[in-house]
Amino acid sequence: MITDIDQVLRRLLIRELPIKNGEVEIKFDQPSREWSSRLSRPTLNLFLHDIRENQKLRQSQPAWEIERNNDGSITKRRRPVRVDLHYMITAWANDPEDEHNLLSRTLVALFRFPNLPEDLLTERLRQQPGPLPIMAAQYDELRTPTDIWNVLDNEIRPAIACTVTVAIDPYQPAITPLVRTRELRVGPVAEPSRQRLEAHTVPDQLWTVGGWVRGDRSWEPDQIRLRLLERDKDIPVQPDGRFVIGALEAGTYTLELLAADRPARRYPITVPAADYTLEI
Repeated sequence: MITDIDQVLRRLLIRELPIKNGEVEIKFDQPSREWSSRLSRPTLNLFLHDIRENQKLRQSQPAWEIERNNDGSITKRRRPVRVDLHYMITAWANDPEDEHNLLSRTLVALFRFPNLPEDLLTERLRQQPGPLPIMAAQYDELRTPTDIWNVLDNEIRPAIACTVTVAIDPYQPAITPLVRTRELRVGPVAEPSRQRLEAHTVPDQLWTVGGWVRGDRSWEPDQIRLRLLERDKDIPVQPDGRFVIGALEAGTYTLELLAADRPARRYPITVPAADYTLEI
């Protein structure tokens, strides 16, 4: 993933500066004293010096996203981790004026784009869940550049802080069935030793079931009427065809479904059961 970002940044600078006929090299090396001593022509160096999770984005979004599938199951995915890649961009040339000119052109190029341009993205980056933000020369970045240069054993020089935020998904999506039946027991809970002696004492049990009205969807949600005949009770149906019925004892019931101008249709159901899908 990081190498893909490197490729896009290279393409962006070559196109936007612009760089023609390889007049300026673009490197991603550590700008140590030994490295800089070997340079033979003007160079822009993009040194990736820090990688950190963007915790602000993590806190502003729920941890999971839920997708409903046509077969009644759900796909539960953890949201990807947002990671900030911190680059230090420096210019290297024999003349300070040439270096400053390179830095100026680089700033202008980076400020043109709030996100990495889509037409420059690699195939993998096109699969990102959203745009890839890029920020340049922000105040909070590179607060103590002298610390970096001391470690690199090189002379300090002007640098542009550049941050690219990318999504990394270390998780596999989990596909699980929807909860269609819920059991509610009402009554005192006996001690384990007493349960064996009083096996005949069974607490009352109530069930909540969830189902789905499924069909060709030529009808509108407000044209559906669902009734539980044994209770003479209307059951609300959601716009996506889902419904929930609560406080049912175990047994057999009948649901009557009226959809648009179609004749009424009855569906026997058993509580509890594994599925309550009503096909129109």
